[in-house]
Amino acid sequence: MSDPFPVRQKGGDKKPVPAAHAQDLRNLFQRFVEFVSPGVDSRHELFATLAQAEEREVIATQTRMMLEGVLRMADLTAGDVMVAAPHMDLLSIDTEYDEMLRTVIATGHSRFPVYEDKRDNVIGILMAKDLLKLQRVPELNLRTLLRPAVFVPESKGLNELLRDFRSNRNHLAIVIDEFGSTAGLITIEDVLEQIVGDIRDEFDEKADGASDIYNLAGGGQRVAGDTPISAVNEVFEIQLPLEPFDTIGGLLAHECGRVPARGESVTLGGLIFTVMLTKGGAVRWYKVTRAPEEALSTDGA
Repeated sequence: MSDPFPVRQKGGDKKPVPAAHAQDLRNLFQRFVEFVSPGVDSRHELFATLAQAEEREVIATQTRMMLEGVLRMADLTAGDVMVAAPHMDLLSIDTEYDEMLRTVIATGHSRFPVYEDKRDNVIGILMAKDLLKLQRVPELNLRTLLRPAVFVPESKGLNELLRDFRSNRNHLAIVIDEFGSTAGLITIEDVLEQIVGDIRDEFDEKADGASDIYNLAGGGQRVAGDTPISAVNEVFEIQLPLEPFDTIGGLLAHECGRVPARGESVTLGGLIFTVMLTKGGAVRWYKVTRAPEEALSTDGA
């Protein structure tokens, strides 16, 4: 007959602990853990716990930021992070091939909504790489190259939208408002950026991984919209006001009275700031060149 209360003995022999006694030990340990580190009751407490874990070096800073991004994303909808309709880069179904190619090169996007008659009437999505087919076979009808457009309501949650992107293998969706009109567009990159932060592709990647300003091969410099004004002043040896704006993008938007569109130029401090790339209703990159002397003398008159 086996011993109902076996215990650990010397020499390595083991006797199992009674089940009831083991359960009591687990309950005691659980109560002790809850006393020392009680469970969180709110999202605020959860964020505080993550911050404490970072301070204790249990998790890395980037890990903490990603976890917080996942939690915040649960409360966001497509309408919260979409590119608004006025800032969308679209192509008309009637656009000539050369003009279409210039737009694709200038924007650097891989996918474009295509509309017919009016911008609100999106009839499909064109992959930039499919333009190569038109170049090789000009008689092809552009409509045959369009992919079906996916439409989602502004209220669609980002968690659900991310699942849809993964399952449908679509990376872009057209966001519509409650009246069925086009409100904007959203990409899988826009959703992922809520978790991992800003994703920079080969077009908007910084040259040395650290600087916001660097030389362009064709002359001039490329300057990020979120570059501090102080950095612009130092590099270009000018004296733009440091208040009430912190970034060059904010200052230029104030000068224009709005966010300038792609291709627009603003002259300030002896420099010409030309918008190269916009995203999410903000300017991502400016091309900066020196203003001609005659323009400066005119401004100073």
